[in-house]
Amino acid sequence: MQVQVNTNHSIEGREALERWAQAEVSQTLQRFSQEITRVGVHLSDENSGKAGASDKRCLMEARLANHSPIAVTHHAPGIDEAFRGAEGKLKRALDSTLDRLKQHRDRDSIRKDTSALTQPE
Repeated sequence: MQVQVNTNHSIEGREALERWAQAEVSQTLQRFSQEITRVGVHLSDENSGKAGASDKRCLMEARLANHSPIAVTHHAPGIDEAFRGAEGKLKRALDSTLDRLKQHRDRDSIRKDTSALTQPE
């Protein structure tokens, strides 16, 4: 699983933040590593010059092998809170999506084996 972290120009300490975010995402989503090809993390300060209530945003997108990507976003007063909120949302979304896919694959077919009915005795 590849983790890419992107920040906008108004985020301070970008290199350390990127290393920390990569480690956190890798650890949190480790159990999904076989299904995920890449995770994109986008951290931004939407009102870079001004202080605001919830102006920090984290967008996370998980690319799944042979499936549509899953994207979540979270706004918060701080980068850490925005990151943790988006990380939790992404984990829950992956749990839900991959569980549904697994249940779909594990179901028995509604079509019965009709070969025994059509073969002559």
